[in-house]
Amino acid sequence: MAGHEIHYTLPLPVFDRAVKLLVVVAPYYKDIADDLVAGACAVAHDAGADVDVIEVPGALEIPSAIAMAGRMTDYDGFVALGCVIRGETTHYDTVCNDSSRGLMMLGLQGACVGNGILTVENREQAVVRADPAGQNKGGAAAAAALHLVALSRKWARQTKGMGFRPASASDQT
Repeated sequence: MAGHEIHYTLPLPVFDRAVKLLVVVAPYYKDIADDLVAGACAVAHDAGADVDVIEVPGALEIPSAIAMAGRMTDYDGFVALGCVIRGETTHYDTVCNDSSRGLMMLGLQGACVGNGILTVENREQAVVRADPAGQNKGGAAAAAALHLVALSRKWARQTKGMGFRPASASDQT
């Protein structure tokens, strides 16, 4: 069982200037969402990040909200939080796959997104994973976003040396 395995966790990155994170949460299962948010905010604050939290109706709306925020605001990173519990229909598969795919597409476009949308078989699994004193998947999602922000800032200072360079005065004589 996965509960008995030991997993390595990267230490939180250190930043030379403040990080702004937006936590986007779907509070369909409010108690679980609250635990996810508490874990995410605690980890973000441990790294010195400023955090704003917004709620959206469901997990399918999380990627859309992050995409809008990415276009319209100045957040450095995003944390996606919610919970999808398997039900009696295939709607579970649609919500899990499409929300995950949406977040992955945002990441491939350069957004720094930590995915903390739980996809579980039952409520008990969700409670264990959301608990900030337990598996703390909200905190893990915040840490993932912070690590991506750190990489983004590191690589933003680098240039590939491609393209045209402006003409200097000596080139024009």
